[in-house]
Amino acid sequence: MANQGRRMKMLRFRSPSLRSLDQEIQVTIRLLDDSEISCSIQRETKGQFLVDHVCNHYSLLEKDYFGIRYVDPEKQRHWLEPNKPIVKQMKSQQPYTMCFRVKFYPHEPMKIKEELTRYLLYLQLKRDVYHGRLLCPFADAAYLGACIVQAELGDYDQDEHPPDYIQDFKLFPKQSLKLERKIIDIHKNELRGQCSAVAELHLLQRAHNLETYGVDPHPCKDFTGSTAFLGFTATGFVVFQGNKRIHLLKWADVNKLKFEGKTFYVIGIQKEKKLVLTFHTSTPAACKHLWKCGVENQAFYKCAKSSQIKTVSSSNIFFKGSRFRYSGRVAKEVIEASSKIQREPPEVHRLHFGHSRSFNSLSHKNLIINMEPLVPALPSTNEYEETSADNGKSTKSHTHTKGQEEDEEEEETSGVLTISELVYNPCASMLPTPVDDGQGGVDLLFQSPIQSPARLLRELHADPDIQAQLVAERVRDRAFERARVVGRSMLGSGLRLLTKNERVNTCVLSAVRLIAMVIGVLLVAVPMLLLLLESDIDVSFLHEIRQTPEFEQFHYEYYCPLRRWILCKISMVMERLGWD
Repeated sequence: MANQGRRMKMLRFRSPSLRSLDQEIQVTIRLLDDSEISCSIQRETKGQFLVDHVCNHYSLLEKDYFGIRYVDPEKQRHWLEPNKPIVKQMKSQQPYTMCFRVKFYPHEPMKIKEELTRYLLYLQLKRDVYHGRLLCPFADAAYLGACIVQAELGDYDQDEHPPDYIQDFKLFPKQSLKLERKIIDIHKNELRGQCSAVAELHLLQRAHNLETYGVDPHPCKDFTGSTAFLGFTATGFVVFQGNKRIHLLKWADVNKLKFEGKTFYVIGIQKEKKLVLTFHTSTPAACKHLWKCGVENQAFYKCAKSSQIKTVSSSNIFFKGSRFRYSGRVAKEVIEASSKIQREPPEVHRLHFGHSRSFNSLSHKNLIINMEPLVPALPSTNEYEETSADNGKSTKSHTHTKGQEEDEEEEETSGVLTISELVYNPCASMLPTPVDDGQGGVDLLFQSPIQSPARLLRELHADPDIQAQLVAERVRDRAFERARVVGRSMLGSGLRLLTKNERVNTCVLSAVRLIAMVIGVLLVAVPMLLLLLESDIDVSFLHEIRQTPEFEQFHYEYYCPLRRWILCKISMVMERLGWD
């Protein structure tokens, strides 16, 4: 009866947890074309389930380039980790909302096997253009815009398209009349006759040569307090300031990525010298996200096989830090797997805007505007006219002549590359609300302006967790320094007494060397001897040693009696202690 009562109590105790495990959680995933799909998950469902769910929805095989992103209540972005339960990663309230996005941009989009994968990459690049993440010169911007119009409208038709039909396409955060006229010119003359798939392919060809292709910009402050945007590409680690790329460190030259609190470090080699780049993020969560992105990109693009990927630690030996490992296939394995796809290409369902493409029909198509959860501020009508007037006066076309290409190559070798006449400031796609440059832009991510490195370090160390780590480190350093000073003083006094007589000094040094050598031999020989005598490891060379007559004689005549004697003495001491 007592056992039955205990069992009933256990069942009553466990039943709520079982019900919570069976509870279904609703998840909504926003796709690249702004459509949504929903599914139900359990509390223990891992992130890979959602990735597979979306890929099955698309019938997508080349899925390693994609991931699922979510935003926590503090407006910090995260990539959903495939090997961890979804509920443990999410901090927001149910139901969950996430986004399906390109996580690793293919280094060579032409090696993508299926049209479906290229179409999804096209949708991602279209978003990057609209949100200012894919910064490009004027000529490239016009060509990309024309490819988008050709892919979604088809050939230019004078009867169906009014003179200002491009205004209904929100292609860029701020687009001028000059840019729109150039887009119309390319759409009319250069892209005629191209179907949607070909126009999208041409966009991929042009976009993947741009310096900001594949850059998911992370806003930071450098050591001087200046705003910088960090990113990771197939080539390596990049840093942008203003309209220039000031650093490009290839993956082969990156030795380690680590973070401590809000400080992010890139340790590498440049021109055969050690290079340490230090940047400061607005929050520790942003710094950890930046570190994880760097670790994953380095593993994906640098490693030849997924078996070469190692678990990395975020910090040094004094701190516990975070441990992380990229789980998935690497770029080379993905390309090899793509080349082996033999199925019939799946049908690609593109957005269609109807047979009528008049001005009124275009102005009412909300699907043209691909809205990101974090939307940039678009210019008003007055700003639009002023921008176009200014561009008509001062902005020069960035067509790539041979001379300009040579200049860019020279700048690239020096580490600084001018990308465009526009300032690279995609902060609007990272902030919770649209923010104009006049309101502070990306500086709003940081609590206060940083005027000096000393003030920056004080603000960073104001974090309670970092302060506790620093205090613990200082205590350890002081204790170690005191022990070292005491040891030096004792050793110094002894040596001073011995060095009074050179003959004695020589003898002492010889004895010290002998003792050190004997201790070293014992440290190696004793563990090996115990391994032979006490372990059951059945290795061939150990087995052969145990079978020799000399070893058996030593074992039975010397070692066994000695062990029995030691055990006897230990038992006698224990009995006396127990008796007392």
